[in-house]
Amino acid sequence: MFSLYEAHKKIYPRSVTGLFSNWRWAMVWLTQLVFYGLPWLEWGQRQAVLFDLGARRFYIFGLVLYPQDFIYLTGILVISALSLFLFTAVAGRLWCGYACPQTVYTEIFLWLEKHTEGDRSARMRRDAGAWTSDKILRKALKHFLWLAVALWTGFTFVGFFTPIKALGTEVLQWQLGTWGTFWFLFYSFATYGNAGFMREQVCKHMCPYARFQSAMFDRDTLIVTYDEERGEPRGARSKKADPAKLNLGACVDCSLCVQVCPTGIDIRKGLQYECIGCGACADVCDTVMDKLGYARGLVKYSTQNAVSQHWTKGQTLRHVLRPRVLIYSGILGAVVLAMVVSLVLRTPFKVDVVRDRGVLARLVDGGRIENVYRLQIMNATESEQRFTISADGLPGLAVVSEGDVVIGSTQARWVAVRVQAPYDVASAGSHTINFQIAGQGSTGHVTEKSVFIVPR
Repeated sequence: MFSLYEAHKKIYPRSVTGLFSNWRWAMVWLTQLVFYGLPWLEWGQRQAVLFDLGARRFYIFGLVLYPQDFIYLTGILVISALSLFLFTAVAGRLWCGYACPQTVYTEIFLWLEKHTEGDRSARMRRDAGAWTSDKILRKALKHFLWLAVALWTGFTFVGFFTPIKALGTEVLQWQLGTWGTFWFLFYSFATYGNAGFMREQVCKHMCPYARFQSAMFDRDTLIVTYDEERGEPRGARSKKADPAKLNLGACVDCSLCVQVCPTGIDIRKGLQYECIGCGACADVCDTVMDKLGYARGLVKYSTQNAVSQHWTKGQTLRHVLRPRVLIYSGILGAVVLAMVVSLVLRTPFKVDVVRDRGVLARLVDGGRIENVYRLQIMNATESEQRFTISADGLPGLAVVSEGDVVIGSTQARWVAVRVQAPYDVASAGSHTINFQIAGQGSTGHVTEKSVFIVPR
């Protein structure tokens, strides 16, 4: 009998300190301060960032968006995709190694695991040994802390879509609704499972980015690289030994680079799709080189061309700024600029015009033709606004219903509008007209098209 599948071996990443480790933890703190802190920020009398799906309003500090502003979501997705392409072309999987939620929460869970079960060797011995009271207590404490972090993460996630203070009251009183409960538990379970158990399996088998990243790499992409020419042939030696006399390279074959890798790969085998570019192997290798008195950089961020052609840092960086990177940067800058300009020039209210099909065009007193419309005016500002409605497009066209409408802050209102024109204004049929809706002060104005029906 031959198994077609390799048995999964649990990875026990070794703790490491160094430049890239410090950067990783800085990103952990930054991302989690933003994630956990944003829902608690106040803006006026409301939550600063709130995606209120029930009311169909999205609050981002002083900005209020409606479903009609879907174009901005499209812009954000385009910017995110271009940023990913740019960062990958420049320096590989920077997102994966430093800011991806999978990496961030795995770092947090590993830190909790280390402080409850001990370092790498202690965890390996404990898992291989029998179940004792000490082992049960330590693992119970670890899973309790994991669940606490996961539940708080799920609560915070739902807090972006439901006012978090009201959400806290509902959770404490066991009155959370069906969908709120589902997403709270789902996101908590996903955090607990992915960061606690699946870890590198998510990066290696579930994340599509690992599969198509090679399409954005070339030989001038900065990646974590092992200098094979300098390191080989590898082998153990004493600290005082001269590697040249032993015909050995700088690599002492300590395997620490494998032990610290969160995905369990050997960077000395070259570029592999499992590598998330975290730089842990570079940190630990520099530590070993320092102890031996060798130059740092046996494992480092570099490019394949730079290593093979022995480029200096200046030469390497100049080749990194290649046409692909410049094109990505230009397109990304243009899209970001367009988004910013669009938001700055955005009219803070929206209007939808619907011709009332329940009321046909008719003749009214004075021999005039009347059409009835329904206008939905959405006030996207956080103060009460007065709007004036008028119409043009045909001679003598006039709005005869109430022309001034007051709408509360971030509210929407349907308004019935009666428009009249002289009997002989035009031939029978439909004619294009324009509604002009003007806000007070600097609110601006909106023009919306509709049709005016002249009966036969």
